[in-house]
Amino acid sequence: MSRAELDALPSAENLNPLGIGVIAGAANVIMQLSHPAVGYGVYESRVDSGNLFKHPLKRGRTTLSYLAVAGLGSAKDRKAYRKAVGKAHAKVRSTADSPVKYNAFDPELQLWVAACLYRGTEDVHRIFGGMTEVTDEVYQAGAVFGTTLQVPREAWPADRAAFEQYWNDTVEVLEIDPTIREYLLRIARAEFLGPVVTRLLGWYFYILAVGFLPEDFRRKMDVRLSPWQELFFAKHNAVLGAIIRRSPKWIQQFPFNVLLADVRWRMRTGRPLV
Repeated sequence: MSRAELDALPSAENLNPLGIGVIAGAANVIMQLSHPAVGYGVYESRVDSGNLFKHPLKRGRTTLSYLAVAGLGSAKDRKAYRKAVGKAHAKVRSTADSPVKYNAFDPELQLWVAACLYRGTEDVHRIFGGMTEVTDEVYQAGAVFGTTLQVPREAWPADRAAFEQYWNDTVEVLEIDPTIREYLLRIARAEFLGPVVTRLLGWYFYILAVGFLPEDFRRKMDVRLSPWQELFFAKHNAVLGAIIRRSPKWIQQFPFNVLLADVRWRMRTGRPLV
């Protein structure tokens, strides 16, 4: 498929992006970085401006803006954001001292990241949106998570069953070493927000991070929730789900709708996207 054909693909709006999904962000990052090449690519990255622990607000904005563009943006938006991400990714390569080889342009690694984003989107819609069935239309729209990066459309698993096979096969062989595990635990505790926030709310962020993690990843990370934490997580999500399902669409999509407007403003004014 040509690049023009990729740009003409529909966005993932069939998934009706739910802004409440941001609270599952840490769990999704943990899944992505559980792949050793992705994990060390982020851990060792020399792109200082994208370092979560040095620039948490900027990194949060650029990541959520990518999801906004993929989920709600036009072909023009996706093309511009793909180009901007590509420039940043060009600097992310392993060195001779890296424990594993990685290259942020590797489509196989980007496919894994896209698969995590899609799987996380499904989970958010199941928990908060009341989705009970994944239609083929919804699944195929999810391919945009990859094509907005550098993943060829044909690399996206052909259907939901093929995706599940790809997912299970990949998860089965993932190994998380102590260095990456500790880095991921710091993310789970939201230590990038500073010591005061971590001290006051680290317990809450940890419950969300572990709660949204599929069981396979909990085992690989060797983390679990206590009975009271599991109960808190379930009741917390039940209340939020009831509120979200009764909210108008523009509220459901917040903050992605605002971030998409910000991306378009940056495009118009020549400001950097990432």
